[in-house]
Amino acid sequence: MSSKIVRIGVCQLNCRDNKEENFKIGEQLINKAKKEEAKIVFFPEAFDYICDSKSLTLEKAESIDGPIINGYRKLAKQNQLWLSLGGFHQRSGDGTRVLNSHLIINDQGDIVGNYSKIHLFDVQAGSLILRESDFTQPGSSIANPIETPAGRIGLGICYDLRFVEFARLLTASSENGAQILTYPSAFTKHTGEAHWEILLRARAIENQCFVVAAAQVGSHNAKRESYGHSLVIDPWGSVLLDMGLESPSMRTVDIDLERIEQVREKMPIIEHRRRDLYSLMSPMNIIVPIDDSKEEKITWGQVQITTHQIFFRSTLTLALVNRKPVVPGRKYI
Repeated sequence: MSSKIVRIGVCQLNCRDNKEENFKIGEQLINKAKKEEAKIVFFPEAFDYICDSKSLTLEKAESIDGPIINGYRKLAKQNQLWLSLGGFHQRSGDGTRVLNSHLIINDQGDIVGNYSKIHLFDVQAGSLILRESDFTQPGSSIANPIETPAGRIGLGICYDLRFVEFARLLTASSENGAQILTYPSAFTKHTGEAHWEILLRARAIENQCFVVAAAQVGSHNAKRESYGHSLVIDPWGSVLLDMGLESPSMRTVDIDLERIEQVREKMPIIEHRRRDLYSLMSPMNIIVPIDDSKEEKITWGQVQITTHQIFFRSTLTLALVNRKPVVPGRKYI
């Protein structure tokens, strides 16, 4: 058996406007995941609540240190589980709109990842017209993939799924890119029936990584109905888990991170890209973690640099010290 097999839990919910009741259900599912020996549990978008009006949505929003997130932080620590909490209604500074935030909480109850949704759902879905921007402030950055017991996780939320460049940026580095793309969602029934599985499998196949998408399901109020079908997809595009219309439900599935390497070795898409003809352009300069355990050597002109000399690294820059500086503390930047 591979040493890189990890058990994850995926929750499917039918959240309403009662935050306390939604939290109780979340607590039960986390306890179930602990009994089934999951290492990390994925929750869907709007796991805290879904309301039928803008005013109620804004009224119920909390800060990141409010009761809901503090409650989940305690559950993570008590159960020694990591949590992916996607689509938290985070109160913004002026209170006129919320941030749609995806948080990663480690098994000590610390928040180690925070991404606010950058693509807002302003569309007509069948007969339903939704304008997320009426009550949601878009995020301004893409979060670096987070190291977890289930590998490096790239954070997205729902509508982000439709943007190919977003996923490509998160997985671009074979050394530090996301091994799991996660899209906690509340897909409408109309768009879900047409596109949900197709999009998720496409993102997994294109980027040769796992995709985890915990989902809302069923009728939330007279205005909202979600598609459900929480999915886990492997790097070849195979469906490992489809939760259908189950609710509320938590299912576990084992993922083998070595599967990523196997697929990429047999079909080396990253190596075959024609960077001389096209490239992924981004204004962001993403910080890359430094792994001192790797004896990587970088050539800079006629000079060879080792990992031990680097004290800061991003996708565009290096900051390092000389092996034998002429002046103590001298740096090349």
